[in-house]
Amino acid sequence: MTTLPRGTAAIGHRVVRRRRAVAAVGAVSAGLLLLSACDEPTPIATITVGSDSVSSEATCGGKGKNLSPDEINKCLKDKDAKSITVDQDETVRFGVDPDIADKHWTILMNGQQLVEDSDKTYRTVPGSVFFNAQYGAQGDSTNVAVAVRDGKDDSQNITGVWVFELKKD
Repeated sequence: MTTLPRGTAAIGHRVVRRRRAVAAVGAVSAGLLLLSACDEPTPIATITVGSDSVSSEATCGGKGKNLSPDEINKCLKDKDAKSITVDQDETVRFGVDPDIADKHWTILMNGQQLVEDSDKTYRTVPGSVFFNAQYGAQGDSTNVAVAVRDGKDDSQNITGVWVFELKKD
């Protein structure tokens, strides 16, 4: 039998429950505060060759703000670009998030536009194009970029660049 007066144990139990509720509300509030401080990730572009693929968030931009020509040129020379090996006989598939497609995007090879702008989420290009001197390729690797525009066919309004390196198999 307990030596506590009648009802005292119940009051102590309510205090514990109240502390737990306050702790839970505090934890949820702290989590929401941390999430609001994080940057929202940029949309993703993906290159697929055969059964291999590589994806990346924007190398530069990707958040709707126009990039200057200097920013774009610096971005296209990214040394940390994700790479994928390409056999010249395979098809290279480019996929982008709907957020990118809605704004129109294109494929750049060594800084030059390779295909027309598209509003689709998927494009294919023969692998042989990326190592053909006729298209400006040199050596055993080629820089390829997905560039999103703020409006169709306006090269002055590039808002995001996703850079990849294609290595000859």
